Amino acid sequence: MIYLIIPILALGIITAIITILSKDEEGRDKPIITKQTCNTCNGDNDMCEQECMMEAATKEVEYYDDEELDRFKGRLSNEYTNEEADEFSEVMLTMKQNEVKGWNRSLILRGINMPDQIKDEYIALAEQQ
Repeated sequence: MIYLIIPILALGIITAIITILSKDEEGRDKPIITKQTCNTCNGDNDMCEQECMMEAATKEVEYYDDEELDRFKGRLSNEYTNEEADEFSEVMLTMKQNEVKGWNRSLILRGINMPDQIKDEYIALAEQQ
């Protein structure tokens, strides 16, 4: 009989110790802290966005089948015609939704400013990620 009681008692003590260690000073459960990666960065955290931009700057620029947009390098965002802005919009609308933020990073790293005409559309798509 004692052989059954000792393991059950030991299991209870171990459970109590783990429970006590997982609480903070006020008795609440400690939060699980996870580090965001660029794959999980959702734009709510400015530091995450900055770190992702720095990380992206050290890698080769990723193209999204949009090499023709390189001719707009250095142009201000308010200097595009509607037809030129439509070129950007067409590229953006043909990509997968989870690629939109990466495409914007690619444009920034390539020195291409997104036209003002499509920025609202970009923001709407980026927020849905």
